[in-house]
Amino acid sequence: MPQLVPYLNFPGNAREAMTFYQECLGGELSIMPFTGTPAAEQVPDAAKDSVMHAILQTGDLLLMASDDPFQPVQDGTGTHLSLNCQSEEEIEQLFARLGEGGNVTMPLAYQFWGAKFGMLTDRYGKSWMFNFDRVQN
Repeated sequence: MPQLVPYLNFPGNAREAMTFYQECLGGELSIMPFTGTPAAEQVPDAAKDSVMHAILQTGDLLLMASDDPFQPVQDGTGTHLSLNCQSEEEIEQLFARLGEGGNVTMPLAYQFWGAKFGMLTDRYGKSWMFNFDRVQN
């Protein structure tokens, strides 16, 4: 089965966003700007230092991103990044960190399906879902 990897586009602040995600989630962050690549000739001068490709990897989590200098980036409401947490402490910590400067759309609470769950939109307009299954199989 192939691995599904979220790929986020940003309107020029991918470096800032991915650095924030690294601060929240940990892991190794690799950022390649357009500058120094053949693609630099195709982007506007103002975007040459923007992010052509970024990868954040921590454990099994892999998150990729880039800036899009060719078309406006519009955050949609149909996509969420979902984190399945391993403990109460982890879900509380990640919810607080990623929610900093953002907007909580559903506070963390125990749900009828046996999980602690919450949702937020981070400071970069990306929607996140958090889940911790209290009942382990």
